Amino acid sequence: MIAKISGGKDTAGLIRYLFDTKKAKDHTDPHLVASWDGFAPDPGRADDFDTTKRLLVADLDLHVKQARRLGRAPEKHTWHCSIRAAESDRHLSDEEWADIARRVVAATGIAPEGDPDGCRWVAVRHAPDHIHIAATKVRGDLRTARHWNDYLTADRELAAIEKEYGLHQVVRGDRTAAKRPTRAEQEKARRQGRKTTSREQLRTTVRQLVSIATSPEEFLTLVDGVDGVRVDVQHFPSGDIRGYKVAVEGDTNAAGEPVWFSGSQLAPDLSFPKIRERLTGIEPPPATEPGSRRRTNPWHQATAAAERIPHHLDQAEVTVAQAHIAAFAEALDILPLLAPDHLRAQLQQAALAFERASRSRIRDQQDQARALRGAVRALRTTPATSDGSGLAMFLDIAVLVVIATTRWHHTRHHDQQVAAAHQALIHLQAAYEHAAAQPLSALAQRKPPARTVERHAQHIRAVLPDHADQVLDDPAWPALAAALAQAETAGHDPRQLLQHAADQRALEDARSTARTLTWRIQRLGERHVLGPRAQAPNAHHAVMDPAAPQQPQARRR
Repeated sequence: MIAKISGGKDTAGLIRYLFDTKKAKDHTDPHLVASWDGFAPDPGRADDFDTTKRLLVADLDLHVKQARRLGRAPEKHTWHCSIRAAESDRHLSDEEWADIARRVVAATGIAPEGDPDGCRWVAVRHAPDHIHIAATKVRGDLRTARHWNDYLTADRELAAIEKEYGLHQVVRGDRTAAKRPTRAEQEKARRQGRKTTSREQLRTTVRQLVSIATSPEEFLTLVDGVDGVRVDVQHFPSGDIRGYKVAVEGDTNAAGEPVWFSGSQLAPDLSFPKIRERLTGIEPPPATEPGSRRRTNPWHQATAAAERIPHHLDQAEVTVAQAHIAAFAEALDILPLLAPDHLRAQLQQAALAFERASRSRIRDQQDQARALRGAVRALRTTPATSDGSGLAMFLDIAVLVVIATTRWHHTRHHDQQVAAAHQALIHLQAAYEHAAAQPLSALAQRKPPARTVERHAQHIRAVLPDHADQVLDDPAWPALAAALAQAETAGHDPRQLLQHAADQRALEDARSTARTLTWRIQRLGERHVLGPRAQAPNAHHAVMDPAAPQQPQARRR
């Protein structure tokens, strides 16, 4: 069940709306199911509707008028709470809705149980799946009702009601979600033929720009350069930047002025102070491999950084873990900007869903996850490669990261984040299946000779005995065998490389162990091969292990 609570200052207007059957199409049978004393006049069941409605308004307003004479009545004296059941729920009887109404007004402080001076209220049912509670907020002792945090107290009571009545249990959040577009914003977008509201469009744009910016100043420059978006930067008297606000070009209010949104109105973590905190101290990764002149692959760096996230979620403090989840969300934000056209829709949906999973009541430790944030920003100048292997490699790890994030939130009862991570996982898996098909097929076509394939199969049985049958029966096994052969040709020890790949992270969460190993072998196989002196310990290990196959001497670089 979901409750919506609002206030107002027109009792007659509220009652008129609740019993209206002409303008409101879902008001099929408005009638009272409960009231403060059980004897309130019911316009929906009365022969003289107008007279009974006026009597009901007068009864509800009695204490308000008395308090007004004493100058003690609040300006907004009405309290309106709508309660809607899920579509899958059974239709509740009037008696059951009456019980729910009494429990909600008691829990919120409108009419505490056993309090003879509680506020006057009525519960109106005009459709099978929901009711409206209308109350005036002046008590019988002419004091204003104490109903602070009424939405939270109502929500807690509804959670208990769902369990007792056997109804659908709504996934409840922790009030860290970004503000949803209002109904007026949604209707405006519909009239203008736009699929998303201005708030949602700007939130996506700003979040993507934060994911590629390396400093607060660069972020503002990037926003200023976006077509169709206006930006207004505010400064302190000292000249320092205080904040920013953005608007969609052409989106104006009734006065013809732009409809501005500050960063905090888009999402809690998009205010300028939050952005400045996130972008301080970001360092790009080295352009070349340590000890080599060979240029590093940004996709490999981002994948390697993301691959360590599940370990941080298992071992690190919660603030550190939260920082890595937030940094991973930035990585997902940038992917739609880099991916081929046919993958962008799925990746955009994955980023939008995971955005909710990236925030919780746990404050992230901003000095963490610098490696991933730096690697993500290095990707902006490196679109997905022509063969798509870099993106597919990253998406394979991204799926494992989202699974680990889901598990992390689940253990902390972050229900909305768990649901959001599940949605992100669906889109990421779909994107990965499309992204991986072509590079895996191309790699499999380079299948090495049968003797080489069998030798690598023996490596699989020796290094991964628990996964060997699964790997060797996987359609991706030819691609893995080809990756191992390529690494061996480059001078790597395939068995040691395979052991390293297996040790990086447990493989139980991988949908295809063979594919996950293929990407890891490819990434590790492109690293610089150590010279003979550095490989001496490995050679000694080979002597001690007669079963280890002899490998060609590593090439000097």
